[in-house]
Amino acid sequence: MNIYHCEIDLRDNAKALAFAAALEAWMGHLLAHKVILGWRLCRRKLGFGAPQSRDFLLEIEVNDLTQLDQAFRYAGQAGEEVEQLYTTVHQMVGEVDIGLYRPFPDPERAERMALI
Repeated sequence: MNIYHCEIDLRDNAKALAFAAALEAWMGHLLAHKVILGWRLCRRKLGFGAPQSRDFLLEIEVNDLTQLDQAFRYAGQAGEEVEQLYTTVHQMVGEVDIGLYRPFPDPERAERMALI
């Protein structure tokens, strides 16, 4: 499993509950179409965290990089429903930092692997 990790600050005019509802609709759609395994949204509590920490943490679980690529391809479809769900979330997002994580230690022992 891999975790697509997104730290998010909303735009000044965005409402947190509206963002959470829109994100639930978008992630639920992706989950229903099996392009992700699961997801979780957390919000920083009482402003506690490092100064560079963003307000929201979104974790999206995928099997592997192939599934993550499929999720990106699916999101890039020109379908009206996909476009609407994505746009509703995206228009509320201000700043975002993204990373890709995996459980550790993992069976692949990626630190030892190299192609050259």
